[in-house]
Amino acid sequence: MPSKARIAFDENAEDVARLLEIHAEIGGDDKGRRFGLEVLNKSAIVLITAIWEAYCEDIAAEALEHLVTNVASGSALPKELKKRMARDINAENNDLAMWDLADDGWRAKARTRIATLTAERNRKLNTPKTDQINDLFEAAIGLPNVSASWRWKKMSAAQAKTKLDNYVTLRGAVAHRGAAASSIKKAQVSDYFQHVKSLVGKTGGKVNAYLKSATNKSLW
Repeated sequence: MPSKARIAFDENAEDVARLLEIHAEIGGDDKGRRFGLEVLNKSAIVLITAIWEAYCEDIAAEALEHLVTNVASGSALPKELKKRMARDINAENNDLAMWDLADDGWRAKARTRIATLTAERNRKLNTPKTDQINDLFEAAIGLPNVSASWRWKKMSAAQAKTKLDNYVTLRGAVAHRGAAASSIKKAQVSDYFQHVKSLVGKTGGKVNAYLKSATNKSLW
């Protein structure tokens, strides 16, 4: 059974697919530019970016819960995650904070991380580009450089990162400039949609392998 995050992504992806269907229903599938339909393309670019970001946050939260539930003790957590938690505690400037980790207190402490990280991301208005996604997974579960797994036939990790970042930048232009944004074609929407679906598959696979190594139990 897929992860909860993947199930949610697939459900959200149906909305993108529906936008593409509407485009075809109104404009047909013949070659040539369709006037008056670009709003559908712009909407799809924004939506694809949103469901990509939601997937990453969902799978990071799900992975953290899996770690917290399935490791035998706090000492068995991945090294980078323990370092991050230690920095969080030090930043509290509270001499008694370490006692919050006693017994199973570390589990509750770990579970608060995703909510805190999400709030920080919202405040900073970060976008789901490569660097931000790498930071999310390293901060949440101690998994470094998740984007290194973004490679498949005829697509290197470097190419996958650049492609993602360019499309997220395009989303920003649409969201902030609206009608003034560059022209967006249906082919770009289809390309971005397929790219994100590939990124989701590779990201989920990497996270699952990481969790299995840490806990001897797969996420799905």
